[in-house]
Amino acid sequence: MQIKDIVKKVKQIEIRTRKKTEATLMGQYHSAFKGQGMTFSEVRPYQFGDEIRRIDWNKTARFREPFVKVMEEERELTMMLLVDISASMDYGTKNQLKREYVAEIAASLGFSAAGNNDKVGLILFADKVYRVIPPQKGRKHILSIISTILTAEYIPATAKIDKALEYMMGIFKRKSLVFMFSDFEDEYDSKMLKAAAKKHQLLGMRIFDQKDNEIPDAGYMLLYDAETGHQVWANTSNARWRYNFAEAQKQKLRALEDDFANSSASFLNIDTGSDYSKLLYNYFQKK
Repeated sequence: MQIKDIVKKVKQIEIRTRKKTEATLMGQYHSAFKGQGMTFSEVRPYQFGDEIRRIDWNKTARFREPFVKVMEEERELTMMLLVDISASMDYGTKNQLKREYVAEIAASLGFSAAGNNDKVGLILFADKVYRVIPPQKGRKHILSIISTILTAEYIPATAKIDKALEYMMGIFKRKSLVFMFSDFEDEYDSKMLKAAAKKHQLLGMRIFDQKDNEIPDAGYMLLYDAETGHQVWANTSNARWRYNFAEAQKQKLRALEDDFANSSASFLNIDTGSDYSKLLYNYFQKK
């Protein structure tokens, strides 16, 4: 992809996602993630209706009239986007490649965060962490993240989400909003998933193409695994073979959903042809 094509693509994503974000997501994002606690702001004289538990007893005793502590919300949050750049994510049979769809969702989340003055960072991973963009604020920073996702070199290797989560947890000690994008085709350690969900607010998003779940009747085909390089011939006209493949994918999805639920983490299964904004809207509402 040439520079002018990248700039055009990023601009198109910005226009689409900013409209969608401002119309449906930003308000829900703010309501869902109001901050991680309260911090002391000032002391002022007691006013009718103030909570008794806010009274500053030391100052009240000193001045012989009631004073209360004013607390304010710790508004600023950090959002981390963890994006799988293994080769299976550079694939698509509909309007978009998975990587393009991820870039668009990341843009919506990023602009929602930017609208609330939150920081956004990016971790690209496959068999290891390949690139990290530290959390920053602002529109230009979000555009840079979109461009990075679109132009990354997608790696022919199995994705190890464990390593990405371990790396993220080692750097970010404070609770963050973590959005992980992957097709989750590779195995992972559920213990690491639990550890990450305990420390951070984690949402896993399985980005899939319809052909990931079902293979059409197309006769004999040479199937190729983009991550391992493994090739195998299959008779896709065989109804039993197609059924077994689809059932295996359903079982894998159920196991994935169970792992996230047991880890107290959230999970979304998103088809590249679907409207992701509705799914995110519902997720924010639940939070």
